[in-house]
Amino acid sequence: MKKLVLVTLSLLLVVFAAGAVFADKGTKGKFEAKAGDSIYVCACGAGCQCGSLAKKEAKCGCGREMVKTTVTKVEKGKVSYLVNGEELSAPVTGKYACGCGEGCNCGSISQKPGKCSCGKDLVPVK
Repeated sequence: MKKLVLVTLSLLLVVFAAGAVFADKGTKGKFEAKAGDSIYVCACGAGCQCGSLAKKEAKCGCGREMVKTTVTKVEKGKVSYLVNGEELSAPVTGKYACGCGEGCNCGSISQKPGKCSCGKDLVPVK
C-alpha cells in the first residue's frame, strides 16, 4: 500500500513539474495596456504602417523617435491614443516583439523589424 501511495505521489509531482515547464509564459508579441496608461508610439501619422508600441522610449520600426502619449482606449484588438490632437491606433499584437527574453519589461512590439526600447533587435513573433 505504501508503494502505491509513493508511486501516485511521484506521478503527481512529475505531472505538476511538467505543467510548470510547459506553462504559457505570457502571449509573446501582445502589448498589454489599458486606458490611461502612458506609452510610447510611432508618431508618423495615420499612413504609417510600422505600428510600433512600447512601454519605454525608443525608435519606431520606421526609424523615427517614438513619442510619449496616453492610451485613450483598447478595443477590437487595437490600442488607441492621441498624437498632435489626432486619434491614432495600432494593433495590440505585433508581428515583431522585443528579443531580450524573460524578465524584459520594455513591452516593445511592431509590425516591422527594428530595435526595441532596450536596444535589442525585434524578433518575429512565432
